[in-house]
Amino acid sequence: MRAHTEPLNFCKSARLPAHWLAMLFALLTGGLAGCSSLPSLTTRPESMALGQDEAQNTRLGKALQPLVSSHPGESGIYPLDNPRDAFAARVLLANAAERTLDVQYYIWRGDTTGTLLMQALLDAAERGVRVRLLLDDNGTSGIDRELAALDSHANIEVRLFNPFRTRSAKWTGFITDFKRSNRRMHNKSFTADNRASIIGGRNVGDAYFGATDGVLFADLDVISVGPVVSDVSSSFDRYWASESAYAVNDFLPKADAAEREAIGAAATSIEHNSKANAYVTALKNLPFISKLLDGELELIWASTRMVSDDPAKGLGKAAPDGLLINRISNILVAPTHHVELVSPYFVPTKVGVDAFSELSQSGVKVRVLTNAFEATDVPAVHAGYAKSRKDLLNAGIEIYEVRRLAPTSKQAKGRNSFGSNGSSLHAKTFAVDGSRVFVGSFNFDPRSANLNTELGFVIDSPHLAQRMQVAFDRDLRQFAYQLKLDEQGNIIWLEQDADRQIIHTKEPGSSVWSRSMVGFLSILPIDWML
Repeated sequence: MRAHTEPLNFCKSARLPAHWLAMLFALLTGGLAGCSSLPSLTTRPESMALGQDEAQNTRLGKALQPLVSSHPGESGIYPLDNPRDAFAARVLLANAAERTLDVQYYIWRGDTTGTLLMQALLDAAERGVRVRLLLDDNGTSGIDRELAALDSHANIEVRLFNPFRTRSAKWTGFITDFKRSNRRMHNKSFTADNRASIIGGRNVGDAYFGATDGVLFADLDVISVGPVVSDVSSSFDRYWASESAYAVNDFLPKADAAEREAIGAAATSIEHNSKANAYVTALKNLPFISKLLDGELELIWASTRMVSDDPAKGLGKAAPDGLLINRISNILVAPTHHVELVSPYFVPTKVGVDAFSELSQSGVKVRVLTNAFEATDVPAVHAGYAKSRKDLLNAGIEIYEVRRLAPTSKQAKGRNSFGSNGSSLHAKTFAVDGSRVFVGSFNFDPRSANLNTELGFVIDSPHLAQRMQVAFDRDLRQFAYQLKLDEQGNIIWLEQDADRQIIHTKEPGSSVWSRSMVGFLSILPIDWML
């Protein structure tokens, strides 16, 4: 996004692992043992995405071909900002698949939505669909038996990215094999028959689909059809065959049919639970797939490029030209008018502050939306971001921080333009000059840039980019603080409440203790891990 050609290398990604203090201890004490032994990959079976001719003959392929042919060189994009629709779209896409499902996620929870999606994969496999499920092992806590059960089906194969040998205390892997364990696969994609794919910011779990009483994540995905889907499938194949992807049966005891049936029983029980009513209703009422198959879904047709990291990044072996951050820098020409950036984990570092300052000084309006301290789920990341705020504000960058809204509040029930009706931001997107937009898994922080693997779309769509610009103009003050500097140069937080404006002179939602902890974390040499 800078005018010069140096790669934009300022931009965590996936959040810090749950036991990041153990990781920090390992780093600071030098207690990093060599790689723990991992099984050989020589017996791992090979497989590829569904070929173009076969994909063309599926129900999805036949239905979409006339639309794709009438928009040469473009892909069809449909935003999924409503959380329940985003959940239903995945299940319905799984139901529509006839030949293959290729599914890749950083986190998969064994909760309501996670169980229902597991059942959707099993149902597809029962119909003869080949299912390949690739999960980052840092995000599979508590579902080992379910993964083994899925893998026991003849039509399902499960692999784990950078897996942990020890299953009950995975955090020990950050001590025994830190260099590998600290690199995670943050990609998210859900592809049916190599004809339609969902990518974006959401993991699989109730928090991401608005089904939890805890933290809800305002998020954004898109479904895509057309040529970009083949690129997603090719990327999946590279990760599936990478040196970091291991068969789940190398780490877990084999399961049997009874354990597969237990997933079905759990899904049936959930469907009759009142908490799942909204999701069951969404599955019944969302005309998404039927409209897609009938050619009636209002897609946005645009030149769309998939950008992703070389999976070798998972072992620290990717070349510079294989990094997503460098590909984004090469694709996105220097902004001339304005940039709108949304990132839940925003850690610009000095390089990023300088880059944004250059843009601002050249007359480009830069606006950033991230999480307030009270809304973040990773205080350490907030510490990495907070120390850059004054410099950004002094440079003329506008900063907004999403407030934490109770799920029962009027504001939380409302749908905002950056994703779901949530209390914590999780979307990762930015728009340039009202003409081009990025949607994907990439956060503007060092972890996304240098450690974790990421995936996203660069979409040449004035419609989507201007929609984001309008959202910044219209919606932000309803659910976010605007940060300013007072006459003494101190940060203040402006909150719009009905017809009055509230000025906060201390970090909203913080205490003396939490502010002290953030201050302490901000001086530790851990920015590169954030």
